[in-house]
Amino acid sequence: MLERLSLRIRILLFFAALGIGAVAAMGLGGWLVLSRMDHPDLVGAFVQAGILGGFLILFLVTGIWYLFDANVARAIDALANAIRTRAVADVGDDIGAEREKAKYLGDLAPAAAAITRSLAETRSALAESVARETSRLSAEKSRLEKLLADVPVAVLLCTADYQLVFYNGQAVNVLEAGGAPGLDRNLLDYLREGPVRHAYERMSKLNDPEAASDLICATTGTGRLLSGRMRVLRRTDNTRRPGFVLTLRDVTTDLAAHAAREALLSEVFDRVRRPAANLQTVIGVLSEDAEMTQNQDLTQAMMAEIQALSSAITELGTRYDEGRSDWRPQSQIRSRDLMDAITAQYDASGLSLEVEGPELMLTCDGFELALFFRWLGEKLAAQDHARAFQLSLSEEDGPGAVIDLIWQGLPLPVGDFDAWLNEQMDADIPDLTPRAVLNAHATEAWTETRPDGAAAVRLPIPNARRATLRPAPIEREVVYDFELLSKERNAGVLESRLQDLTYVVFDTETTGLTPSSDEIVQIAAVRVVNGRRVRREVFDTLVDPQRPIPASSTEVHGITEEMVKGAPTIADAGKRFHDFARGAVLVAHNAPFDMEFLRRHEKNIGVSFDHPVLDTVLLSAVVYGQLEQHSLDALTARLGITIPEEARHTAIGDTVATADAFLKLIPMLRSRGLETFGDVLTEVRRHGRLLKDLN
Repeated sequence: MLERLSLRIRILLFFAALGIGAVAAMGLGGWLVLSRMDHPDLVGAFVQAGILGGFLILFLVTGIWYLFDANVARAIDALANAIRTRAVADVGDDIGAEREKAKYLGDLAPAAAAITRSLAETRSALAESVARETSRLSAEKSRLEKLLADVPVAVLLCTADYQLVFYNGQAVNVLEAGGAPGLDRNLLDYLREGPVRHAYERMSKLNDPEAASDLICATTGTGRLLSGRMRVLRRTDNTRRPGFVLTLRDVTTDLAAHAAREALLSEVFDRVRRPAANLQTVIGVLSEDAEMTQNQDLTQAMMAEIQALSSAITELGTRYDEGRSDWRPQSQIRSRDLMDAITAQYDASGLSLEVEGPELMLTCDGFELALFFRWLGEKLAAQDHARAFQLSLSEEDGPGAVIDLIWQGLPLPVGDFDAWLNEQMDADIPDLTPRAVLNAHATEAWTETRPDGAAAVRLPIPNARRATLRPAPIEREVVYDFELLSKERNAGVLESRLQDLTYVVFDTETTGLTPSSDEIVQIAAVRVVNGRRVRREVFDTLVDPQRPIPASSTEVHGITEEMVKGAPTIADAGKRFHDFARGAVLVAHNAPFDMEFLRRHEKNIGVSFDHPVLDTVLLSAVVYGQLEQHSLDALTARLGITIPEEARHTAIGDTVATADAFLKLIPMLRSRGLETFGDVLTEVRRHGRLLKDLN
């Protein structure tokens, strides 16, 4: 029983026992003296002296206890917490403040400082040695991550319970309809359950890591079709089901384009077949009877069928060209780069070329177009049309552009140019003809003579736009934690170890400090999985409070009414935050404040925030005692965490600081024997006078 009491309580009990024992001893001694005394008139004086002596003893013991508690017990507690913080939470600064508190403990404080300093030096040397030994592996790991991030298909690694252990950048694009994926989130939140579960059950029974299963699945949100391939990992433990790797590719666009082409071809056959059959009948009648050629009605019928056939072929050809450009993906090329490539080709051929035109982004195959214009220039020079040319790029009224190759000299007849289009452009690429290049770009080229006497060949580019500054690239990286594969998931939350739970650390900024009437203006959150903060899994959104933001609040968090215009309301933002925190323990600093704002809007949001909750204020009280300061600034200062000035009192800045503090508190809680969530909850409830428990 006494072992569970704190040092200060045990010392208090010791001095209380000492005072009570001293008073009892004095009382017993007085009783023995009085029982043998022959002068009854002195009894009253002896009793008064005994009472006064008892009070003096109690006063003296209390004073000594107070001095001992203030200068010894508290100092030992502070010193112990400082040593534990530096030993467990990886804090490297000196224990100067604690040394000042422990100045009456003799050589204990300097010895503790020496131990922590030696520990920090040893840890630093060990970290340097490990970093040096693992630098090569880190470099290879970085290269592998880059390669996997740019793989053109989504790659996911999941446990047997369909929890995500690894995903790459393409997976974010493929699964984003169900919310951004996250480590330790369930894959079936994003994909329809049937195909995935059936494929896994089928493959896991084979116990063959080389076997793979192709499947077609759909996203839960939009029903977008995905083509997938599943491969089950090699079984390493007969008591645990293996995980699996799933690769996904979005085939909805391909299927739509393919279906459109098939429908177009079907329509081609249908619309051309009838006019052709009618023409065949008319021509057959004419061939049998020459007098029928004079029949005006028959002639008109034949012309109508010819016109219908011609219109159908023209329209269908146009639609086919449009579909063909969609079917064959092409890259975005800067016109300046294309012009430079063509100029280099002309210089190599001994021809002169001047270029002009705006800076555009062209959707085309730059390599093929450069070969086309080089071939055209060499062909014109060989036919003595010209050796000096001008390449002009101009925008069209629509989304396209036109490239003109202009020269002063003999014009190029249309018939000659059409014949040239079937020639070979380059001996190294025998199958690539100018007409194939035009077909690949769903365009045509023609010759013309300008009013000033110049000749030209015009080539339209169907897709072009003005070049603008490139936006900041979206950072893509692979996200993974392979230790999740070996975690057992059978325990409930109360029985789960602290390091096995998934946490969402969050913070809110509000219009004021009254949860019953003020509103949220910003919510930020990060996810903590397997004892680390996942850098890429962040939730951060402004919220329109639909009421004015007081200037006093803006001075604290910097959020103005202009900033929240157009932002989602709490109904939308709260739903997205609830999805982000699905299946996790919520963590906040002064959690009752933030949770009251959220729970007040549960009806509007349409969800219930019934997550388990931990409060870093109470966790700090468990670790450092209730007499210490437990503000976020005080806690982060004790743990060696620096909050940038510009990030303080912003939702995301305070969230990251709280998450880092929470990660350092976990090993300190475990060092006190608090291993499970239930252990922590029991201990937290002892500090209920600070904040109410929300579980």
